[in-house]
Amino acid sequence: MSDCIFCKIANGEIPSDFLYEDENVVAFKDLNPQAPVHVLVVPKAHHDNIIDGVPADTLASMAAAAKAVAEQTGVDKTGFRSIMNTGADAGQTVMHLHMHVLGGVKLGEGLLPKEA
Repeated sequence: MSDCIFCKIANGEIPSDFLYEDENVVAFKDLNPQAPVHVLVVPKAHHDNIIDGVPADTLASMAAAAKAVAEQTGVDKTGFRSIMNTGADAGQTVMHLHMHVLGGVKLGEGLLPKEA
């Protein structure tokens, strides 16, 4: 999609510092972090969401990226959350499949970090 911000970032049209990249996905820090570690894992190919016929190799790359990001940031030792929102009612604001990797603080049972 020519007007998709995540397509432009994932394919290098908009510069970004990637924490991870392979042939299918990239990972970069969220501009509006909800936790000390908040990284987005974004496929290079456009898919609206997780139920949009995403190829298995792309899903495998997303899992590999989450693992690599967790190891790089140290949250693999303390715990982290991975979230993929589907649709506006779920909080998806960019209609390009992406996974949030959140950690670096006790997240509790809710979806966002607890206020201190």
